[in-house]
Amino acid sequence: MNVVLFGPPGAGKGTQAKELAKHYTIPHISTGDILRANVREGTDLGIRARKYMDKGELVPDEVLIGLISNRLSEPDCVSGYILDGYPRTVPQADALRGILEQISKPLDAVVNIEVSDEELVKRLSGRRSCNCGESYHIAFNPPQKEGYCNVCGNDLYQREDDMEEVIRQRLAVYNDKTKPLIDYYTDMGLIVNVDGAGSVESVFSQICRIMDQYK
Repeated sequence: MNVVLFGPPGAGKGTQAKELAKHYTIPHISTGDILRANVREGTDLGIRARKYMDKGELVPDEVLIGLISNRLSEPDCVSGYILDGYPRTVPQADALRGILEQISKPLDAVVNIEVSDEELVKRLSGRRSCNCGESYHIAFNPPQKEGYCNVCGNDLYQREDDMEEVIRQRLAVYNDKTKPLIDYYTDMGLIVNVDGAGSVESVFSQICRIMDQYK
């Protein structure tokens, strides 16, 4: 089964992708992970990508699609894959479509996890972090003592990109950039919408019912 997971920041794509990968024994492919692995291993594409990353610039589409093409050609993808975080634009979707046709691994479905902006703001703005690496949520996973880490006792802080005004800007950009992609995959008959407002378990069950059709 070959699937792309869509969803705005805070929709739970990463969490779901990891659980789905374990459940179906297929790889969870994240563009960020692929980039870091190729840079770490010093591949030709990784060296090219690092030139842009070191300057704080976006890695060009042609480099990204090359990395993804190589990753999808690896043996562990023979039974399928879950793509997370790619594509993000229509040109990227066109390039991906061409690559998947070349390697005979076309998409079965594009699972779109839908969550309202207000729910996403609530989820993301409630996150709190500690310098020791622990993370909390004021509603869903609060620390034992408000404002302090359970593990090391240090003060918790709110990351800048978890502040409400920043979150709303991120969501505005996502909604602006992603709408054409949803239309693109809807026209191809691949979009399947999932209600992402429930528990992690309920969202997982919804996605499994979809993916089970392609086993």
